[in-house]
Amino acid sequence: MIHRDASVLPVALRTVADAVMSTLALAATLVAVLLVRLGDQGAPPPGVGEFGRSVAYLAPALMLCTVSVYSAMGLYGRVRYLKGASKIAMLVAASSLAYLLFGVGQGLVLPDFALDARYVVLAWAIGTAMLLLSRYWSATFRAFALAEAELSRVVRGEAERDRILVIGGAGYIGSALLPKLLDRGAKVRILDLLLFGEEPIARYLDHPNLEVVRADFRQVDQVVAAMSGVHTVVHLGGLVGDPACSLDEGLTTEVNLDYTRLIAEVAKGWGVPRFVFASSCSVYGASDDVLDEGSDLNPVSLYARSKIASENVLFEMAGRKFAPIILRFGTIYGISGRPRFDLVVNLLSAKAWTEGAITVFGGDQWRPFVHVDDAAKAIVLALDAPIGRVRNEIYNVGSDGQNATLGDVGSLINELVPQATYIDSGHDGDRRNYRVDFSKIRKDLGFVPEWTLERGIGQVLEALRSGDVVDYKDPRYSNVRFLTEGMAPRFARVRKDWAGNRINGDVSHSLKGLADARLAADVDDRPSATAPSNERLPSSRSPLRSHS
Repeated sequence: MIHRDASVLPVALRTVADAVMSTLALAATLVAVLLVRLGDQGAPPPGVGEFGRSVAYLAPALMLCTVSVYSAMGLYGRVRYLKGASKIAMLVAASSLAYLLFGVGQGLVLPDFALDARYVVLAWAIGTAMLLLSRYWSATFRAFALAEAELSRVVRGEAERDRILVIGGAGYIGSALLPKLLDRGAKVRILDLLLFGEEPIARYLDHPNLEVVRADFRQVDQVVAAMSGVHTVVHLGGLVGDPACSLDEGLTTEVNLDYTRLIAEVAKGWGVPRFVFASSCSVYGASDDVLDEGSDLNPVSLYARSKIASENVLFEMAGRKFAPIILRFGTIYGISGRPRFDLVVNLLSAKAWTEGAITVFGGDQWRPFVHVDDAAKAIVLALDAPIGRVRNEIYNVGSDGQNATLGDVGSLINELVPQATYIDSGHDGDRRNYRVDFSKIRKDLGFVPEWTLERGIGQVLEALRSGDVVDYKDPRYSNVRFLTEGMAPRFARVRKDWAGNRINGDVSHSLKGLADARLAADVDDRPSATAPSNERLPSSRSPLRSHS
């Protein structure tokens, strides 16, 4: 199990700040005690020495209580990424427990300097107020600053960059996203090697708002040139799926992590403010709990580890002028311009229709399902949302109602193809098992899927029935078969080993990078890449397939 982690410096700063605030709360309380005693004619007048000794003895005890309780209750980890009432409730609860322990402990350990219960309550009130203010003032200030900057830009009438760059735009998700963007009047540039030909996007090739750059995204000069005039990058490219990624671990780490970082560096160097990255709910791996964006990650595949490491790298690069947005897609199904039949819903549906058998392995394993068209819809919502709302955020993409076991999927397919035989084949060694909570994307972005599993299965069956898909076993419909059966050229690793070291040695919760990302959002960025050179270098690097 991989536990939440956080960068050392931000956590250390927050710990010191909390210790100082608890001391200030205690000092303010002791001042109140002195004022009360000065007004009490029967009490001896307080001295400076007495005041100092009280602070010297009580302050360390209070600091120990507050920092220990805050740490134990996750104020330096999970709680930092909660929002609204749930976060306030956790902060108040942590403060209450800390001051309760202090109030009990001081009477037992420091009876000569112990405060009355009423003064402990006063210290708690002051300390809690300071805790809440410290956690919310920076976010509030940043929101006002971003709004003012946006208003200033509109008033000045500054020319905007007018293109969205979709890397892997002719792939499974990309071919579903493209029409949505074009229908909205967006100018789109696709960077894709078109390994599967032009068919996935053929109907849009003559669209006046579409530009297609046929290139490998490992060709750095092509990436740099494609970034010109771009205001948003949607990165869907990479090696996708556990079987395809397991063919060559070195290549997978290089492609999915090394080149994600390179693309992000080029985007940041060009001043592209919004970077949408396609991740996966497979990062949750195996768990019996319902998991949200703040849950622990437990990847059981190289593919999942590469996604976690990429998320961390992007958050480390984040700043005020570069905002990564992570979309963790559920298990996708359905038909797009580039159909896939190496996905469980599509594959079982095809087998039921063509072979009359629905063979299910691990029928009790849970998956969160989402239709490819709804995955594309989520991307559009992430593009439309104000940058201040989505910057440095992680969103699970799917719906609570489509958390289902593989057995449920098989039974649903059997209802639609009653002539097929359902076969429960036990387990096949796949350890993935996870249910996911999707409330965040629903509340923040208003995402509600339009497709259901039943409707999506019907779409797949209709594609087979109508002849739109003639042979679902064609290698072009499977990522791993496309690689293994010689349809895609083999290629060697071309980058350094840092990516492999990062995946295998630093696969920790992506939330660890959010602290640095949000701190960096308060300061100016410095470009990490340069503008394109006039010289275009040839590349012998081989092609990469589009995401999913």
